[in-house]
Amino acid sequence: MIYLDNAATTRTLPEVVEAMLPYFSEYYGNAGSIYGLGSRSKKALIMARETIAGTIGAQANEIYFTAGGTESDNWALKAAYESCQNKGRHIITTKIEHHAILHTCKYLEECGARITYLDVDKDGMIDLEQLKKAIRPDTILISVMYANNEIGTIEPIEKIGEIADEHGILFHTDAVQAYGHLPIAVEKMHIDLLSASGHKFNGPKGVGFLYVNRKTKLSPFVHGGRQERGRRAGTENVPGIVGIAAAAERASLCMEERTTTECRMRDYLIDRIETEIPEARLTGHRTMRLPGHVSFCFEGIQGESALIMLDMQGICASSGSACTTGDPGPSHVLLAAGVPEEIARGSIRLTLSAENTMEELDMAVEALSGIVEKLRGI
Repeated sequence: MIYLDNAATTRTLPEVVEAMLPYFSEYYGNAGSIYGLGSRSKKALIMARETIAGTIGAQANEIYFTAGGTESDNWALKAAYESCQNKGRHIITTKIEHHAILHTCKYLEECGARITYLDVDKDGMIDLEQLKKAIRPDTILISVMYANNEIGTIEPIEKIGEIADEHGILFHTDAVQAYGHLPIAVEKMHIDLLSASGHKFNGPKGVGFLYVNRKTKLSPFVHGGRQERGRRAGTENVPGIVGIAAAAERASLCMEERTTTECRMRDYLIDRIETEIPEARLTGHRTMRLPGHVSFCFEGIQGESALIMLDMQGICASSGSACTTGDPGPSHVLLAAGVPEEIARGSIRLTLSAENTMEELDMAVEALSGIVEKLRGI
């Protein structure tokens, strides 16, 4: 098997699994208990919170553990809207956000929110001047993803944060694809809220976190007990939290070396595809893109058909977000970037990791080239 779908999920590393295992069967106490077994779990939560905070330049009490990126996005938007209604009801986001943001915005519109959806250019980049013009006296939140999951484009997050800060507006970024792969400094970037998910950087599924700036007052997301300082009730997923912290620490320590390797392989893969497959259209920004992210539209084919044929040859890839698999329509991200609908249907996303080899990439290009030619012949 050649795995080229790391934007959908990554392999949980052996050292991460090893760190988690004792908290399933040996240190299984409830972190809310006062006896020693529970205290061991509570200590693990404290250490994990400190580890995560250290990777983004935050304080430990600014990290809240969740069930993943979707929950973190929902919490950030819904709580910000609920907490800031005395100031206004206007939220600014983009047309290419993950559905965890877009569908939450639609829900908030039903609750009375006013949403502005920013356009993007052909590379998926927002226009900062359009952002400035969209700000109103009643704007309470700007939410722009750090890097796009479908086309890999990295947005100018620090500049967006500066604009939000100048106007006294909360700034949230969906960093699910970026965290663990790109440097993040929440204070320098003026980020008030940040979402991340463990399984995107070799951690376990079902666990993520939301960074909340200590000056930001958000209402609780899940009511019940006092877990997560009363903002997110429910018995803590201690093994998962230990796992996400172990993965985050490794990702932070190895980031520079891993990024160099992935960028080299990414550019090699892009060059081969553009050279060897006619009418291949790179999507996303050519340089301001995630290290291991390659996305193309191939004219004259259906992406889903190509994926099935790739799978038959043992190659795992995707046509976009795993959350929209089975949706017959073309990608909303590609349409927003101006890709014609008939071309957008031929999208293929190949997202690699430092564990991939050049030999695997060569095999993938050869397979893809033959599949595209065959589909076009049909």
